[in-house]
Formats: sequence, C-alpha cells, structure tokens
Amino acid sequence: MGGPGPPIPTLRLERRCWRAGERLVCGVDEVGRGAWAGPATVAAVIPAPKRIRGVRDSKVLTPAQREEVGARVLTWAVAVGIGHASHEECDELGMTAALRAAGRRALAQLAAQGFECDRVILDGNHDYLDLGARVTTVIRGDATSLAVASASVVAKVTRDRLMADEAEHYPAYGFDSNRGYPAPVHRCALAAYGPSAIHRRSWIFMEGLCWGGIPPAPGRLF
Repeated sequence: MGGPGPPIPTLRLERRCWRAGERLVCGVDEVGRGAWAGPATVAAVIPAPKRIRGVRDSKVLTPAQREEVGARVLTWAVAVGIGHASHEECDELGMTAALRAAGRRALAQLAAQGFECDRVILDGNHDYLDLGARVTTVIRGDATSLAVASASVVAKVTRDRLMADEAEHYPAYGFDSNRGYPAPVHRCALAAYGPSAIHRRSWIFMEGLCWGGIPPAPGRLF
C-alpha cells in the first residue's frame, strides 16, 4: 500500500483570522527564487469563504494539473494580484529585496481592485514583504493554507508561461522545460554560449564561467 498523499490545504487559518475581525485575508507565495534566469514572481490570493477542490502546493501538481487548478482559482478567488521582479532587479537588489518588490506589486494590484488586506499569510519563516504586524509567516504554508496554496499555483503557472515564451527567443537553454532553474541542458548551454539576456548575471553560477557577472549587492541573499 502506498503512503498518505500530500497534505490538503484548508481554510482553518483564514477562518481564524476572519473570526478575529480581519475581514480581508490573503495568501502570498513566490516562485523563481532559485532560478538562474527570468523574473521572480509573487502571487497574492484573497480566498472565497467556501472550499475549492484540488488545490495543493504547486510543487506536488503536474504541469497539466497546475493549469487546471490555476484556472479554477481565478474564478473562485475574491481577487488575485500578481507581481514580478525582473532579472535585472534580482541582480541589482538581491533576492530578498526583489521578492519584496514583487510581493508589494501583487498587493498593490489587490488594492487597485479595492481590496486592502487586513492580514497577509506568507509562506515561509521570513517576512520579506517587511509589512510588520499585518503579516503572519507560516512554514509550509503552501501545504496547509488554502489561500497560500492557491497563490503558489497562480505564481507558478504565471511564471512558467513567461519562461515558455522566453524559450522561443533562447531555445538552447531549455527554458520551456527547466523554467530557468539549474538543469543539465541549461548548464551545458551556459558553458557553450554564456548567459542570455535574461540571466541573472550576479548569481553564483557565473563564477565558473568565462563571461563575467556583475558584483553582487551588499548583503545579498541568493
């Protein structure tokens, strides 16, 4: 017999926030932190008060499942915001500040739709949004919170589509399959051709290449 399946995210934490008087609650998650090319993407999802089936942490879903679930999240959610930090910003700002910029852009999209969140449930143990008491960090939030899991799927689907588009311009790197993350085809293309126009040139992978990068920002966290 097989073991138990992946955890099923619930609205337990969100309901606790609603009962505490926090009317607008959103889940936030990022994708692209560890990629060598392309943007970092953050999604913010305000959940509807009813359950939606099939939502899981994006990492345990197949690409086809993510596409299907992502489309259902967009019709189920009260509102969705998506923010990006470009590969240039990842270089110039460092990853923590780049994620902050992308996350705040996602929240600004919600605000532009008339939704200023009272509570932000953020995946992980570090508040890279730097929003103080409004933020609750949750380790493995994408496996337990339905809002965060929904944000993880939306962020992943959105960024994957962007990288698939970029693959048409830079076919040697395999961005349509590796999405800019380290992979054998990607590594071989870097060794043969050097970085493309959308690579993060200050990332540590550049140290082993003859094509020079740019100095990392002080205090950068990769």
